[in-house]
Amino acid sequence: MSPEFDRDMFILLHDVARLIRVEADKRARVMGMTRAQWSLLLRLARNPGLSQKEVADLLEVEPISVARLVDRLEAAGLVERRADEQDRRIWRLHLLPRATAKLEEITRQWECLAAFIVDGIPISTRETIINGLQHMKTNLLQVPPATTLKESA
Repeated sequence: MSPEFDRDMFILLHDVARLIRVEADKRARVMGMTRAQWSLLLRLARNPGLSQKEVADLLEVEPISVARLVDRLEAAGLVERRADEQDRRIWRLHLLPRATAKLEEITRQWECLAAFIVDGIPISTRETIINGLQHMKTNLLQVPPATTLKESA
């Protein structure tokens, strides 16, 4: 690979994100789970009662994928569907007590992975990276739909 390619910020972001996903997949498999299951359980731990549609939006997958994912987690006794009080077409997702131990292990695995990834990077540099990524995210969330970005003057 050419040196300028290796130093392209967006290619590096893509590569690092892919490598993180690959490693998280490996760790999830050791637990007999998938990264998608990890993500769903973590989201529900932070936001109990999300609808399947809300989870699909957060995970950037189709609602049918979430339905299948929830089917498997429900069969494992980790998640339950509850009817929405205002709209009977909506299912709200809640963790069951059995999910607590899984969440503790997922959290431990995630913390170990995060520590490994940032090993050797000073805290001040980490803060700069976080601030830059948050700024990029804000910029991207402000792009109007179906537009072409113009070169800045």
